[in-house]
Amino acid sequence: MARWLFMSQPQVSHLEGDRTPAPSDLVRLERWARALRVPEALLWFRFTSSPISESVERRGRSFGWFTVGASEPAADRVVGLPDVETLRAMTRTFRLLDNRFGGGHARSTVSQYLVAEGVPLLRAGRFRDGVRRELFGAVAEMNQLAGWMAYDMGDVEAGRKHLRLALQLCKDVGDDALAAEMLAGMSHHAAFFRSPLVAVDLARGARDNASRTGLGVLQAEAAVMEAHGLALRHDTRGAVAALRDAEALFSGAEGSVVPEWLGYFDAAYLSAKFAHTFRDLGRPDVAEGFARRSLEMTEGYERGRLFNTALLASILADLRRVEEAVEVGLSALRMAGNLTSVRTVRYLADVAARLAPFNREPAVEELFAEMRVMGIVGSAEGQDV
Repeated sequence: MARWLFMSQPQVSHLEGDRTPAPSDLVRLERWARALRVPEALLWFRFTSSPISESVERRGRSFGWFTVGASEPAADRVVGLPDVETLRAMTRTFRLLDNRFGGGHARSTVSQYLVAEGVPLLRAGRFRDGVRRELFGAVAEMNQLAGWMAYDMGDVEAGRKHLRLALQLCKDVGDDALAAEMLAGMSHHAAFFRSPLVAVDLARGARDNASRTGLGVLQAEAAVMEAHGLALRHDTRGAVAALRDAEALFSGAEGSVVPEWLGYFDAAYLSAKFAHTFRDLGRPDVAEGFARRSLEMTEGYERGRLFNTALLASILADLRRVEEAVEVGLSALRMAGNLTSVRTVRYLADVAARLAPFNREPAVEELFAEMRVMGIVGSAEGQDV
């Protein structure tokens, strides 16, 4: 449990330290649960009426229910579907802001809302029939969004914690589909931060969960995440096989109904992942067509459009079509003005790194000059994505 929470040995010793006679296992578990603010609804036992005496100093930023801080215990109430729908409506709103303006725009607001509104519902412990599963899913979705926002701003540890919380909530209620989505997201992040072994393992976990859901689109997502991880490991045969699976699963699911949280995964998104995979396999000639297809995306995904435009520029640079790469790179750069996103900088810096061998070309010099004004060349150049 301590490893899952990224706690050091001194923190564990502090929590377990007690000069009174050794407590029973249940008393010790309750002390941990109270100290970490674990909702009673997530436990298989009930707290004693009065808190067990324990002095614990909590430090760091507010996160989930583990550092709720000074928030008051939730009043005794029965949670219903209207509460769940409110959470989901807020998640939709925050997600729209995230896609349009980047993770830095509303990240603190999401964290505050999650702690102030989502966590107390989990701690209430009383649910109308059928609501517990829905509530856990809704809080998992908001944690997932908070995790993506953290990753988008380069806060890897917070992003990992949020997604692990989301995954645990899904497992607690046996939601294989949403659990697969969390694992696929974690695989995506591992690939972005160049941890291919982890990316492949997480993607295979996602495929295992998705296989029990009957959702072809979800299975396609997990398969393409595995393909990208394998490409980063230079496993051409494995990556192509996984791409073939993804294509077949996605095509077979055409016209099927998918959960709202999976609505973003369309042909453009799949094409972008194919482009990433072929580029990282050293086949920019094949990747180009998929990168161009990825730009046929729906409105409202401004950050994603920048990512896919920068991806195309990087592929053109690999193909040594410098003038085209610069033109597309400038287009991506000019999309960055309204975005607060570390990943945006990483994508643009990757274009710069791939164009660096041609830095004496006038067009490249012009692009680099604009990048310097925005603090991209120099501060982040050379970070492949």
